[in-house]
Order: sequence, then structure tokens, then C-alpha cells
Amino acid sequence: MSFINSQIHLVSRPTGEPGLDNFKQMDVAVPELLDGQVLVRNHYLSLDPYMRGRMNEGKSYAQPQPLNQVMLGGTVGEVVASKNAAFSVGDQVVGMGGWQHFFIVDGGQRGVLQKVDATHIPLSAFLGAVGMPGVTAWYGLVKIINPQAGETVVVSAASGAVGSVVGQLAKARGAQVVGLAGGAEKCRYVVETLGFDACVDYKQHADVKSLSAALKIACPNGIDGYFENVGGTILDAVMSRANAFSRVAMCGMISGYNGEPIPMSAPQLILINRMKFEGFIVTEHMDVWPEALKELGALVATGRLKFRESVSEGLASAPEAFLGLLKGRNFGKQLVKLV
Repeated sequence: MSFINSQIHLVSRPTGEPGLDNFKQMDVAVPELLDGQVLVRNHYLSLDPYMRGRMNEGKSYAQPQPLNQVMLGGTVGEVVASKNAAFSVGDQVVGMGGWQHFFIVDGGQRGVLQKVDATHIPLSAFLGAVGMPGVTAWYGLVKIINPQAGETVVVSAASGAVGSVVGQLAKARGAQVVGLAGGAEKCRYVVETLGFDACVDYKQHADVKSLSAALKIACPNGIDGYFENVGGTILDAVMSRANAFSRVAMCGMISGYNGEPIPMSAPQLILINRMKFEGFIVTEHMDVWPEALKELGALVATGRLKFRESVSEGLASAPEAFLGLLKGRNFGKQLVKLV
């Protein structure tokens, strides 16, 4: 059986804001499988903010995305051919299949391809709430912020794939949870569907003083933990309301992904409030993934963890959907549906 594989490559590195011209779609033939290999047809591909950093050549926590090769990224799909005894045709799997319809993987490489059970959990959720974003949320909240019952936790990008999980996990641990999101619709969703105690629409506040005042109302007892996805003005406003010995999990700084400077207006607050800042990359903590996925999977399977997806149709839509993600146009986890 022969397949033609459509792929999207990164063909140039952006200067500042990326554009559609940085990408190119092309078709290639899928080669015959060798012994030990598995052919997977991707059903969904994941679009994530970290991909913007990999488009650059500069130093980062991940290797740059190679030019003229398939854009890297997480995928879920189905095994359609196998020459590996550990995988059978029809197995549903999660891996790093990239922006393409098919990919071949050596099934003997540990951890590269994982079987998943979609009986009680939607297949797409293994790229979101029960995947890397969910574990990212779990690690930053549980291992860094470690909220105690009654403490106040603030979450930026609260309606997104990571932030939405952070808030729900914090509520389950007895914390007061306040989100930051862009727009009235997202804020309503954060409070009414996800169960946050409050949500501040940052688009209604033009400067740090105004945003800080809004946080004072939403967090009358100050802020004990902060899950950071954005940086910039939002971080400054949170720091102005932070309590002594507050903890900050540094997950992302999307406000500076296109090379914009991200100055901190009052770094002295770190000392004054004895704040703990800790950056983390979730793939460097694989030892906690089983524990995190067990909790996340149980919560999703029983309907106690809510999530929302923005789904773009067809591989060709991936670049535009990715650019929209960087501008906050998505609502929840951004996916591309291929099948």
C-alpha cells in the first residue's frame, strides 16, 4: 500500500512577527517500512506557543526547528501499517508526528510513540488536558506553586489549554482562583464553565496601575501563587499584588515571542516580598508524567475537568491557525483536524 504524504515545512526564519511566507506545503511519497518501524496516520496535530521560539536560531531551551523540514509538533493518530510486534494496525497513539498526514517511527525507541485508550477520553484530549499542556499545568501548580487551601492563585491566559487546567486543579486543592483572559466571552467561560472565582479582562486595562487595581478587587487577600504564561504588563501587575513568600511558576512569556523586550518594572518586589520564581520545561520532568496523567485522565474521563478546543480543518490551515494562536485568537486548545 502506498501513500502520498502532505507536509508543511518551515522554509525561512521570521524577523519579528512570523507570516504565512515562512511556511510551505509539499507532497512526498511515504517510503516502505523497514523492520521495527510503524506508520501512523495523524488525526489531529497540536499547535502550541513554544513552536514560535523554535522558529528562531537563537539560544533557547529547545533546538531550533530545522529549515526545509517538517514543522515539529505533537500529534495523535492511528497505526495504519506496522513491522513492529509492539504495535498493531488500529492502535491509537500519541507522538511527535509533526505537521503532516503520515509519519514513520522506529517503534523500538522508548517513549517516542505511546498507545492511548480513547474509550472514555476523546482522542484529541491527549494533545491537551491529558497531554503535554495538562502535564505542564499540573507540574507548575503542584510542584512549584503548591497551593494550600485558602490561598489565592492567579493564572494568566486562563482560557487556554494550560491555564484552564491550572485553575481547575487549584480549585480542587481548595485555593481561590483568579484568571486573566482577553475579552468578556473568555472571562465568562473561565468563571461560569471552568469554575474560577473571578476573571480579569486584561484588554480593559491599558496600563499596570489599572490592571493592578482590578487585581486588588479580584484578590482582596493578595496573591500567593501565580502561573505565568504571558509576561510584560500582566506580570508587573501581579507582582504589585503579591504576598510575602508567593511562588511564581514561569511557563511562558508569549508577550515577547516575536523578539519584543520584556522589561520588569519593579524587580525589587522579588526581594521585598521574598518571592520564588521558577522556570520549568515539562519534558525535563518525565518522572512525574505518570502521576500527572493519572490524575488528569481520571478527571477528564469523569467530566470533572472541563476543556475547550479550537479546531482548524485540514493541514493547509495549520500556518494561519498557528499565527492566530500567537495573537490569542484561539479559545482553548488549538488543534488541526486531519481526519
